[in-house]
Amino acid sequence: MKRVFIVLGLIGLLGLHACHSKKEGNVLISRTFQTYNWERFDFLEQEIEIGKPTTYDLSLDATFNSDYPFDYFAMVFTVFDEENHPLRSRSYQFKLKDRNGTWLSECTNGVYRFRFPINNELTLNESGRYLFQIENRMPITPLAGVVEIVLTNQ
Repeated sequence: MKRVFIVLGLIGLLGLHACHSKKEGNVLISRTFQTYNWERFDFLEQEIEIGKPTTYDLSLDATFNSDYPFDYFAMVFTVFDEENHPLRSRSYQFKLKDRNGTWLSECTNGVYRFRFPINNELTLNESGRYLFQIENRMPITPLAGVVEIVLTNQ
């Protein structure tokens, strides 16, 4: 019986460690907007250095408040190489509300949280520095009601 508790305890510790490591190490870009406004050409960027071929499974966590004026969110995700050449770039448009204007997420503490897939199996084969960039592609500036944008590697 003692062995069972020891084994279960070790499994629990490994699980906690894996969750903790994943949360800290997998955030690639994170911005909390203190005024809940995102200017059109305020790009969210992070330089990433890799030493060997690396594959990313990217998701975007986006949080909005009720001041957000649209039923969708549009953005561009781009990866640049060391010479600032775009390697990959893709436009995204995510639905936030239904046809009646009802949010497609529950309101928790006054905000609506969404998780969107961005790029599965994004592989960078060359070692070096890369710039990950998120561009706001919405038609007004500043874009009201944006609380937080986080790009993560799952």
